[in-house]
Amino acid sequence: MSHTPCHCTRQQCTAEAVGTFMLVLVGTGAIMLNTLMHGAITTAGIGLAFGGIVTLMVLALGPISGAHINPAVTLTLAFQKKLSFRQAGCYILYQITGALLASVTLLLLFGNVSSLVASLPAGPAWQSLVLEFFLSLILMLVIIYCISNKNISLWTTAILIGTTVGLEATFAGPLCGASMNPARSFAPALVSGNLTHHWLYWVGPIGGMLTAIPLWRWLGKR
Repeated sequence: MSHTPCHCTRQQCTAEAVGTFMLVLVGTGAIMLNTLMHGAITTAGIGLAFGGIVTLMVLALGPISGAHINPAVTLTLAFQKKLSFRQAGCYILYQITGALLASVTLLLLFGNVSSLVASLPAGPAWQSLVLEFFLSLILMLVIIYCISNKNISLWTTAILIGTTVGLEATFAGPLCGASMNPARSFAPALVSGNLTHHWLYWVGPIGGMLTAIPLWRWLGKR
């Protein structure tokens, strides 16, 4: 999620697959282990797992691919002309592939625990849709800030984005899953066969992140 490269190479696409694999493996894996261990990891621990792995992936892969590890982020940056839509398509394909491999790995390791943590609303679908929209909007504002500030370091970028993901996962995870990431939601849903209300985990994050663009411009930040 640092400055996006101008050219899409096999190494960059692979980096997106690796980053998304690690995100789903560690993040959803923490929730599965929390279930298997009767709550030992806790909601705060799950938030730390998501925030921590995002921070590490931004540090490790940011210089290679930009470390989007999220189709909604990639699509939004394509609309911002930070990369071409052809490059975005390559990134998204590899992100989804990485996420699917992670869900299959978790299935083999632990079985179909909690539908592999497919994102599901705890309450009404509209509630989760609204939450996903605003959580994704906040995350994208932080990302835009980071990539718009040429003086910001990779370490600062990683910490800001990782902290945002971790806080949002802790706050809203029990309510809506706090996905903010279609690949993170799609892979467990597909592999487990539980696609209940899955549409909202595409519409909410993409809608929220795209809305962040005009909001940022209206606030006078370019």
